Parts: sequence; structure tokens; C-alpha cells
Amino acid sequence: MNLPWHEFLSKNGAMIDSGTIIGFGRSAEEIRAARDASIVAPLSQFGLFAISGADAAGFLHGQLSSDVKALRPGNAQFASYCSPKGRVLANFLLWRQADGFNALLARDLTASVRKRLAMFVLRSKVTVVDASDESVVVGVSGPAAEQAIRESVGVVPDAPFSVATADAGAILALADRRYIVILRRDAAESTWIKLSARLVAAGEPAWRWLDIRAGVPWITAATQDQFVPQMANLELIGAVNFQKGCYPGQEIVARTQYLGKLKRRLFAFHADIGTPPAAGTPLYGADFPDQACGMVVDAAPAPDGGCDLLAVAQADSAGGARLASAGGPALSLLSLPYAVPQPP
Repeated sequence: MNLPWHEFLSKNGAMIDSGTIIGFGRSAEEIRAARDASIVAPLSQFGLFAISGADAAGFLHGQLSSDVKALRPGNAQFASYCSPKGRVLANFLLWRQADGFNALLARDLTASVRKRLAMFVLRSKVTVVDASDESVVVGVSGPAAEQAIRESVGVVPDAPFSVATADAGAILALADRRYIVILRRDAAESTWIKLSARLVAAGEPAWRWLDIRAGVPWITAATQDQFVPQMANLELIGAVNFQKGCYPGQEIVARTQYLGKLKRRLFAFHADIGTPPAAGTPLYGADFPDQACGMVVDAAPAPDGGCDLLAVAQADSAGGARLASAGGPALSLLSLPYAVPQPP
């Protein structure tokens, strides 16, 4: 690359605030394009691990909640990494390549999670590397996404949660006409120019809105160690396998699943407010106005005004939840694209 990535984007119209690429000068249009058209968005909110070595599959299988051993080269899956108390420390989009594994996670967790994973390597032949600065991550979404990637990168994955590789990098297909493209740094500028000529260039909030409407939560520093995986609906997007062997927190995660005592779940909400709330903002219900009943996981501007958000909340309080205080802005429930089990 001729320029640092953020500097290149700023010279190509990006508006950057505290490292976040907030848009390309037409934020409302970008959010509507995420809903109605096709976009390409820089995803600097994500970091990247490269995990390699002869024991990498066994090591990850013993640390994560997903069935890593069943993951074949060229395929991807969601996964969560839990504390011994079963609380999610991070969640990943994990994929396998011939020479090892890669994992996408919230960028503000990369240092602490890599350090924690490295503590358990012991004598295993495994290397966990923070490769966040070695690649550029972009998201592509919408009905024109497949053709734009094919014309700009050369290949497209043939099914959801499959991975295609090209000279420029790797392309991961998600389940809803969305793709995550991991570009080599020396190929990022030219590929961005090709993609943004075919699609609407959008900021990170547009992609966050797509994740929210897909019901895909990303644990960040603000929400780390707060939820068991089922509270964040992670088992509903394939991040938990209940037939695999032990991993940190497995007994608590299994007990939560089979004893049926889960009272909190991830919900999607809309709020008629201008500024999206920060992750970690509490929710309150009318039944216990002095005690928080939930927590925001992520939020983004909505296409028709206001904002949409994902929050973990008490199931019996979600319908009347308010933001930040018992007298705060009212939240209205939105549908999720998957069925959520009802509490007992």
C-alpha cells in the first residue's frame, strides 16, 4: 500500500472520528443503501487472529464453544470463547484454511484475548498471532455484492459460510447476501477502488446496522464477561455445539441449556433518538424501575430515522424496556431473522 489504510480512505472521502470510519459524507443515504441496495464498507472495528501449528485444531476445539474439529478447510463458523464461569469473553467468525485458522473478533479485544489464549498453549504446537495490521477487512452486502466481488477480486464463495481465496485475499460468505473480504494490504487500495466504483461506499455504522438486523451480536470490551452464550443468542447462529467435549465454561453453558432457566435473551429494538447508545448502556423495565433489566450490545442509525439496537434483556421486561433509565427513551421490539425460544 502507498498510504496507511485510514489515510487512503480519508483521501477518498471517508469521514473518520477517533479511528471509526463513520461514513463518506452521506450517512443517511449509506444506511438506506445497506437496507435497499448494495454497499462496501471498511470494517476497522474488527481485528484478526492467525492460529497455526500442528495442534491448532485440537487447541481451539478445547477452548471454543463450537465444533472446531468438524470445521473443514474452506469453511467458516461462529464461535465463542468463555470464562470458566461460562461468560463470553469474545466471539469469533472462525474459518479454516489449509495452513491453519483465522478468527475475526472485535478489535478492542484482540490484545487481551490473544494473551489469554496464549496462556493455555503450554506445550502444544500452536501459535496465536494478532494479524490485524497485516490485512484490511471490508464488508460487501446486497443484491449486487456477488457480481461486484467476482469482477473486483475474481472469485466468490459458492455457499454461506464457505471461503474462497484469491490473489488479493480471502472472501467469506455469510448467510444473508453478505460477504467479508480479508484483503492483503498491498491489494487493499486497488480492490477498494474497484468495489466502490460498483457499490455504495458506506461507513462502519451501515455494516453494524446489517449485523443488528441479522441478529449477530459482537462482544466488545464494554460487554465482555457479561453474558453466557445463550443470553446473546450465540447458539442460535451456530456458535455453540452441545455435543462436543469440554471447553472453559462448558458445564455452565450446558446447564443453562438443559435446565431451561434462561431468563435473558438478545432482542432487537428501535429507539426514536438521534444518537445511538453506546455498548454497555443499561436498559430498565417498568416492573423494577430501580434495577437494570438489560444491556445494549450494539446500536446503529436506522434507515428511516432513530436507531436500531441489539440488547440482552429480561424476557418479561423487554416489551416495555427503556434506555438508560426508567424514564428514558422507550424501546420498541423488532423481529429477528431466527426463532428465539420462549423462556419457561
